[in-house]
Amino acid sequence: MEAITSGFLLFRQGGIVMYILLLCSLFVVYIGMERAIFYTHMDAGAAFAQRFYTYMKLGQYDKARTLADESQGGLAYILRDVFAGRTGRDVRAYIELQSGILMAKLRSRLYYLSVIVTLGPILGLLGTISGMIRAFSIFNVQTGQSAAITGGVGEALIATAFGLCVAILALLIHSYFTQRLDRIITDMELCFSALETMPREKED
Repeated sequence: MEAITSGFLLFRQGGIVMYILLLCSLFVVYIGMERAIFYTHMDAGAAFAQRFYTYMKLGQYDKARTLADESQGGLAYILRDVFAGRTGRDVRAYIELQSGILMAKLRSRLYYLSVIVTLGPILGLLGTISGMIRAFSIFNVQTGQSAAITGGVGEALIATAFGLCVAILALLIHSYFTQRLDRIITDMELCFSALETMPREKED
C-alpha cells in the first residue's frame, strides 16, 4: 500500500503532462491487445504457407485446396476463393485487390504507435521544460527556495523518464507487429507464386 501511495505521489509530481502520457500508454496497450487478437485470427501462419507451397509445387492441388479450406486466416480465405472459382475471370486482379485489402486491415492502427513513439519523448521534454521553468522561477522567493527548485527539477526528470518509457513500449509493440506483417507479406507472395504452377483449367 505504501508503494502504491509513493508511486501516486511520484506521478503527481510529474505535472499535468503525466496524465497525457498515461492516456498514451493506455492507448498503446489497447492497440497492442486489439492487434494481437486480430492477427491471431487473420494470420494463417508460416507453416501453412510452406505446406501450401509444397503441395502446389508437387502438383498435389487437391491437398492444397483441402489445406486452404481447413485453415483460418486472411491468406487462407483468399486462396479458398481462388479454388472455389469465386474470383471471376481475372484471378490475378482479384488476388491483388484482396491482398491489398488484407494488408490495409493488418496495418490499421499501427500508424498510431509510430506517432506515440515520437510523441512520448516530446511530451516528456515538455514536462522537463515546464518543471525547469517552475524551478528556476523560484529564485525571486527568499524562503523555501531550495525545496522548490528541487521539486521542479524532480517534475522535469519524472516526466522525461515516463515519456521515454511510453515511447519504448510503443516502439516494441510497433516493431513486433511490423515484423509479423512483413512475414505475412512473404507468406502471401510465396503462396501466390505457387498458384502460377496450377494448370489453367484448374483455376476456371
